[in-house]
Amino acid sequence: MKAAVVTAFDTPPRYLDFPDPVARVKDEVVVDVLAAGLHPRVRSQANGSHYTSTGALPLVPGIDAVVRDPKGRIRYAVLDDTTLGTMAERTVIELDRSVVLPDGTDPVLMAAAMNPAMSSWVALRQRIRFGRRQRVLILGATGNAGRMAIQVAKDLGAGQVIAAGRDQARLGELGALGADETCAFDQLAAAAEVDVVLDYVWGPPAARAMTDMLTARADRSRQLTWIEIGSVAGLEAPIPSAALRSARLDIVGSGIGSVPGRDFAKEIPQLAAAVAKGAVEVRARAVPLAEVEQAWADAARTTDRIVLVP
Repeated sequence: MKAAVVTAFDTPPRYLDFPDPVARVKDEVVVDVLAAGLHPRVRSQANGSHYTSTGALPLVPGIDAVVRDPKGRIRYAVLDDTTLGTMAERTVIELDRSVVLPDGTDPVLMAAAMNPAMSSWVALRQRIRFGRRQRVLILGATGNAGRMAIQVAKDLGAGQVIAAGRDQARLGELGALGADETCAFDQLAAAAEVDVVLDYVWGPPAARAMTDMLTARADRSRQLTWIEIGSVAGLEAPIPSAALRSARLDIVGSGIGSVPGRDFAKEIPQLAAAVAKGAVEVRARAVPLAEVEQAWADAARTTDRIVLVP
């Protein structure tokens, strides 16, 4: 079969022949891939920089996809880290880590939306006790996952969502997605009274934001939960010790490891239903799998979620 194949971590995948997949254990099935999203998580998988990387090559990247099972049903499936991912004509899935999709589902839109939407959905559903009417700040709200996080937080009952980002033009679009307020990174003191922060940024900007917000908080004994999801601004954040001692600040992470695979799987049906009903707006662009090298280059320059289709 044909697949996007990583043969070296310092070069993008190439469209090459790859051995046909084989189901080896109970509950595994070979499926036809219909659409696989080129997510930032997949790019880090393909360049070996993700914290789950084993260094094994050759590698077919891809961590999720919309697929057709042997009975002809269309499913959304999530894979563990494996050398046979979803950017191929066929792959192997575990049935209990997939969900049958409603008739009429657009495979490209579903493949584009599920992974970025899952980041905020799982963070709010699995990492904390998120209550209705709580106030949420999203750091990095102008990115693909951040835009979806606005909609996810609203769908899960947030009372107020504040979107923070650097691009003023993109911030101006977020009210239409449900953001109650927007602000730049140097205005975060105005968002001091939120209950939860969904952080796609991390690095020094997150550390500065913590200090600004905690200093401006009227009651520092009231809990602020900071959920670290992404790290586009840096892998390390120099958090002052006073930020932890002088306020009730809880910092947690959300991702593979902090959330077991079985708990991710629990959330797939409800999130897929939310995406299918249009609760999450997504900008998707389908690209043939054969053009994977160009797609890799384009992914760094577009706000659309690129989806590879065999």
